[in-house]
Amino acid sequence: MASCKDQEDDHHKQEPPPKCIWVHGPIIVGAGPSGLAAAACLSHNQIPSLILEKSDCIASLWQYRTYDRLKLHLPKQFCELPLMGFPENFPKYPSKDQFISYMESYASHFSIHPRFNQTVLAAEFDSVSGFWKVSTQDSQYISRWIVVATGENAEPVIPEIVGIERFARTVVHTSMYKSGTEFKNQRVLVVGCGNSGMEVSLDLCRQNAIPHMVVRNTVHVLPREMFGFSTFGIAMGLMKWLPLRLVDKILLLVASLTLGNTDHLGLRRPKTGPIELKNATGKTPVLDVGALSQIRSGKIKVMEGVKEITRNGAKFIDGQEKEFDSIILATGYRSNVPSWLKQGCDFFTKDGMPKTPFPDGWKGERGLYTVGFTRRGLLGTASDAMKIANDVAEQWRTMPGNKDGKNCSTSYVIFLKESKRK
Repeated sequence: MASCKDQEDDHHKQEPPPKCIWVHGPIIVGAGPSGLAAAACLSHNQIPSLILEKSDCIASLWQYRTYDRLKLHLPKQFCELPLMGFPENFPKYPSKDQFISYMESYASHFSIHPRFNQTVLAAEFDSVSGFWKVSTQDSQYISRWIVVATGENAEPVIPEIVGIERFARTVVHTSMYKSGTEFKNQRVLVVGCGNSGMEVSLDLCRQNAIPHMVVRNTVHVLPREMFGFSTFGIAMGLMKWLPLRLVDKILLLVASLTLGNTDHLGLRRPKTGPIELKNATGKTPVLDVGALSQIRSGKIKVMEGVKEITRNGAKFIDGQEKEFDSIILATGYRSNVPSWLKQGCDFFTKDGMPKTPFPDGWKGERGLYTVGFTRRGLLGTASDAMKIANDVAEQWRTMPGNKDGKNCSTSYVIFLKESKRK
């Protein structure tokens, strides 16, 4: 009688090898706005592509990891994907559901059909064949090109806070936060003061919760609109004519006139201007949609950094200690590229961002491209997607067999032979 180990060994021996699938055009990793934009621009150039998406839908971050009251922080004209604008009847600042419906319409319009539930485990360049091998849990995809479209916000950042494992109540990242109704009448510690931290705190106020927002570092708070116009739109217009630092000074002057001095509220401004800081570090200024007035009224309590979490609350670096019913981590997201891209270490930093700054960080070597890593939102995404499509199109036109869609080069045949030998 065979032992359990023998049976297990036989089972592994019988497991079929992963399917090897040739992709005629680029492989795009990620079906968020960046991946969809790249696929649409390639399609516009008559170039096929395949999107691999680990989730079961497009724009999974928007569909599964955003709170209900979320709206675009910028006017819709600054958030359009290339080649297709928002419907005219959409409001100036579309809601989460409206943005999702726009992306679904976008995918339908360009006949984009991602392959869902395909988690990319590894992507590496095979120097013998000159092709990229992209491995998922059940298949291996082969192409001349790979487009990294997983973006800056692929994975939640969970900070190490002393004692957080001792907290006996709810701890949740904003990626899992949906609505303040779940925290009604609670005392809530919100760790983080970016746009998410501010909006979650505001949402909690509307459910009679008492949010205590931790402001550990300096932060720029700007009005979402100035004189009836989008602050971002004004900045973009001024930058066509004025130096960046002068534009920053103008924004801060108007912010001071409209919002007042925020330092006494516990919101100290950085020495570097808001646009310069965003371009250098990716740290986005907060566009106020009502949280500031709640801070002034005392409904949102601003706290200094957390010293440690206790079983029932937190101790702060200023000596205060308070009890809380829940903790919400508004600590942002990060790139996950280093976990699966096996080549390209010289192109990406250890944080998974291109080393070359915008506008030249969209192209690596050997058919590697990136989209959605510009730290300039969807405007940067649109710019990268169009550049990638044009660059691939130049190569595409010189390759034999592309007109009939049957090109499978000698190099690919060599690659398959080499794979079988291994």
